[in-house]
Amino acid sequence: MDWVAGLQPRGDRSYNSCLMTVDIFSNTPIFLPCHKDDTAINTALLIWNRVISWTGIFTNINSDRETKFNSALWKNLYQLFGKKLSFSTAYHPQPDGLDERMIQTLEDVVRRVCAYGVGFKYCDLFTHHWFTLLPALELEYKTSIHASNN
Repeated sequence: MDWVAGLQPRGDRSYNSCLMTVDIFSNTPIFLPCHKDDTAINTALLIWNRVISWTGIFTNINSDRETKFNSALWKNLYQLFGKKLSFSTAYHPQPDGLDERMIQTLEDVVRRVCAYGVGFKYCDLFTHHWFTLLPALELEYKTSIHASNN
């Protein structure tokens, strides 16, 4: 998991960041619009509602910002499921080299779309609300051929 921060605030909720997660079993990315200053509770609720409900409970988190995950909230949540949550060291090539590279690629794509927008002849909704393009970016990644699914 990683955040793309510093995006232009857009939409009714003024999203300014994107939380990127990757299900390493299916190489499926999930992009979640969020706020740079979201708390551990907000982040946990977002992941619970949008990621765990789809992928199932995970036993390992690879992240550069472990402080949002390494809290009593997460430990208690995992205790309810009888699971233990472990963390991989940020940018450590052995456990998370492939998914770290995938996150870097996806971050680049999200930043480019957010910076330049996408112009449509009859609708400027997508240009001004970058977060509406996140499902399309997920689909594009899932259906394209690249090193991780080659």
